[in-house]
Order: sequence, then C-alpha cells, then structure tokens
Amino acid sequence: KELKKEILVRLVKAFISDNFEENVRLIPYDMRPKGSEVPFRCCVYKERAILRSRAIAGLGFAMEEDDERTLLSDFAHRALKRKKPEEHPLTVLQNACKGCPSSKIFVTELCQSCVAKPCLATCKFGAIEHMNGRSVINQEKCKKCGMCIKACPYHAIVKTIVPCEEACPVGAIAKGEDGFAHIDHEKCISCGKCVIACPFGATHAKSQIIDVLECIKEGKKVVAMFAPALVGHLPCEAEQLKDAFKKAGFFDVYEVAQGADMTAKTEAKDFERRLKNGAPFMTTSCCAAYNELVKKYLPEMKPYVSDAKTPLYYTAEIVKKEHPDAVAVFISPCFAKRREVLDNSNINYVLNFEELDAIFVAMGIDVGSCEKKEFAYKSSKEAREFGVSGGVARSVMAAWRGEPDAIKPVIINGLNKESLHELRKYAKKGQCEAGNLVEVMCCEGGCIGGNAGLNTVKTAFKKVGDYALEAHSLESK
Repeated sequence: KELKKEILVRLVKAFISDNFEENVRLIPYDMRPKGSEVPFRCCVYKERAILRSRAIAGLGFAMEEDDERTLLSDFAHRALKRKKPEEHPLTVLQNACKGCPSSKIFVTELCQSCVAKPCLATCKFGAIEHMNGRSVINQEKCKKCGMCIKACPYHAIVKTIVPCEEACPVGAIAKGEDGFAHIDHEKCISCGKCVIACPFGATHAKSQIIDVLECIKEGKKVVAMFAPALVGHLPCEAEQLKDAFKKAGFFDVYEVAQGADMTAKTEAKDFERRLKNGAPFMTTSCCAAYNELVKKYLPEMKPYVSDAKTPLYYTAEIVKKEHPDAVAVFISPCFAKRREVLDNSNINYVLNFEELDAIFVAMGIDVGSCEKKEFAYKSSKEAREFGVSGGVARSVMAAWRGEPDAIKPVIINGLNKESLHELRKYAKKGQCEAGNLVEVMCCEGGCIGGNAGLNTVKTAFKKVGDYALEAHSLESK
C-alpha cells in the first residue's frame, strides 16, 4: 500500500508541476536512482520496470495493452486527452506477478506413518498411498477436497495456494499459458479481493485520478460525493472534509449518507410490499460487487433483490438536480463502484480512498487542521453507519413502520466461496431459514473494510460509530 501511495502522490505532484509529462517519465528513476538499494526485486532495473507499470495503472491504463516501448510521458499525454475512463477497473502487472506454483495438497515430513492412517481412509478418490514409511499424494488423482488435511491428527498435510485465485469468489483470475495471472473480465465482479490478496501487488486498479484533476484544472464544477465509510479512514472529523475538498479544488461536497437515508426508506417499503405478497425473503441491493454477482452468477436470486437503488444513485440524482452541469465524482472505499458508475450517466468518475488521500498529501492539505463546515443535509445515525456490516439491515429496520418482529435480519459479512454457496442455496430453494432480510456486503466488516481503505476495520468502526452517535435516528422521524 505504501508503494502504491507513493506512486499516486508523485503522479499528483507531477500533475500540479510545470511539466507533467516529463515528471511522470522520471518517477521510476526518482524512486530508484542509480546506486540505490533494491528493497524488493533482483535489481534496480526490475524495480524501475515495475514502478513504471504501477505508474501506468495510476494513469488509468491497462497493463495488458502495454508494449513496453511506449514512454511513460506518452501515457501521461494520453491520460490528459482521455474522454472517459476504461471499462474494466482492474489490471495485472505481469512483471510484478510471481507466477506462483499451482495450488496443491501434499504430505510434509511431519508424517508419523501412524497405524490408523486416517488420511487413506478419508480420501474418496484413492489419491493417497503409503510409500517408504509415509503417506504420499498422487497429484493426478487428487481433487483438492482437503478432507485428508482435516483427518490428519499431526497436521502433516498442507495445501499450498495461489493467493489471488484463492481469494476470488468466482474464479475470475487464473494463471495463463505464460505462467502469469490473468483476469477474465467476463467473469470478474470487480470485488478487488485479488488486489488485497496478492503479496506482490501484481493486481492493480486503473486510477481515474488524472481525469478528475484535469476536470478541476479546466475549471469545471467538480462535485465530490463521499461514502459514509470515509469518516473512518481519515484523521479528521466529518465536518472538516468539506473544507479539505474545497482546498483540493472541488466545487461542492455531498455526503452519500444523504442517499443512504433514501435507500433505507425505499428498501423498508419494498420489503413491506414483498412480505404482503408472500415473498419468503429479500436481499439488500447497495453492494455493487453483489449486484454484479447476481447478474453473472446468481440470476435465480434476481427476484429476491430489493428494487431500491443504491445510496450513490440517489445522491447523484440530487447533485445533478442542484448542479446540472456538475462533474460528479464518487469517493469510494472499493473498486466495484466503478462498474456501477458505468451504467449511471449522473456519475462521471470514481476516486477511491487511497487516491483521495494521495491528492491531499501531494497538495499539502492537512485534513485534521481544516475548518469545520456543516453539511446542508443532516444525515441519520443509520445512514452514517450504512458502511458497517449489519448497518444496512439496521437502517431498514429503523425505517420500518410495520410489525416490529416482522423483520429477521441475516448478515452476509463478506463474499467468498462459502457465502456464495449459501446465497445460491437460498435462491434455488426460494427460502432462507435463518431470516427474511438478507444483507449482503462483499467486504468483511462492510464498506469500512473496503479494498481501498486506509485504516483497520476496528479503527474505522470506532470513528464511524462516534460520528453516527451525533445524529438523529430514522426511528425518531
């Protein structure tokens, strides 16, 4: 994260300098000058090559299209001329990819050659044999079910993984014939779990930071709409954010918590209507990655997803109504929202928390010292906690005007292969035994645990909670 932040900060500093294109070209050399120590890779040239790739992604381009001959300054020039961001938010830096060995299960030297041999008894595929005084796994027969791992009393059997492949809940990233990771964008739900999982930082978001800065430079009315989770990730109070954004050149600032209040009320009415019509359950609809998941992998869940729009959708409508000529920019905790924005003409760009932080750092804006300025709309307690796991369900319950015991919430705290299996079971059976209001958030902890977060979930949870306590409740309205 620190390396990514340094690249973004240098890109912003280059943008506000007198020679953007040349200063971008020099980034790899300034970060790894001649004779410098090489902290990560084999040599300074490899380090520079990867820094160049990170800068290209920071400029908003896919590394898959890089011919390695185009100068960074040319990419910088193209970024200034770009009319709209690229469709797919994620890219793979192949020169940073380790090309990890394929996942496999094997028996280690800890095998005690026990008499019971539970590993042999457990394997349904006949993949385990006893040879030379220890158990051995036949990789051609092994199905990687992991039952032998659970059965071994000595924990002598282990599974090696490919972090990005293991993290992806839908199998959208895998090694290609060249031995490096590739993202299948037709399968990808833009959850960004591969970005967090890769210890080499090879999966990367394509930034829109230059697009936004260019709009500000051109004097356009650039309006920021920030997610409720942002309060948990910057060293300031929420009321100081308005001044910080203004110092960075934004024309106006809106809390997306305003739209969250509208989503909560709409979902509560939608839920009431569905219950009256005999619906067994309803899922929330605010998580962009979950919505992509339903579209691509769980079409049978579509009838159970709330018709309510996302908080961002409602906030953007308000912004465009009050500022028809505005360039609307969402400040997001994750990458998935970039997919949502492509389908909404009211929203122009998305900056994540890391990119916003880079702008503040590069411009020397100390958010903790900014002046406190009130927002025109006073968001509710529930709206401010919308980005916390369980927060959406609580907001719907607060806006609910029916029988108090009618809502039975079920919280899906993070999308993974197990929770995907659970959701598929609900959809196919047309029933959720655990409850009737299913909140689904892709990131563990909720939006405060998004892949572009700056703080730990625990720290963000505390800050967001403190801010929420200052507000009224939807229950009192």
